[in-house]
Amino acid sequence: MTETDKEKQPFWRTKRLYEMSEAEWESLCDGCGQCCLHKLEDVDSGEIAVTNVACKLLDMKSCRCSSYANRWDFVPDCVQLTPEKASDLGWLPETCAYRLLAEGKDLHDWHPLLSGDADSVHKAGISVRDNAVSEVEIDDLEDHVTGWILDGNNPFDR
Repeated sequence: MTETDKEKQPFWRTKRLYEMSEAEWESLCDGCGQCCLHKLEDVDSGEIAVTNVACKLLDMKSCRCSSYANRWDFVPDCVQLTPEKASDLGWLPETCAYRLLAEGKDLHDWHPLLSGDADSVHKAGISVRDNAVSEVEIDDLEDHVTGWILDGNNPFDR
């Protein structure tokens, strides 16, 4: 690929995750909210169960963090996604742009960077909008298990 060809390509096709600017990195998030769902790990098998319970900071309509810059003040164990973690965290959704790019794949056509529409992730049925509840509304996470990572990484039954 020539330098001119590279310039015509979107940044995610020409840069590795660790080469991206902060703005480029952040723009990869499609706003699905799936990474903000609580997961439970079986201590014996190591299997990870996905729930339909979202972090208390997740705005259930926009599927974005309501306090992104200060999230660790409220949720100290919030996982910060990094280029290294994008390929290591097996619980990231199979549709996640960070995971896809770390695996050498391209973004899905509904991704906002391709569609030009921030709501395309919701229209495609990928987001947790209308499919999740906030952790402030529930008592027992185990009552909200919807699937297992190894069963297709689907956080809720569609």
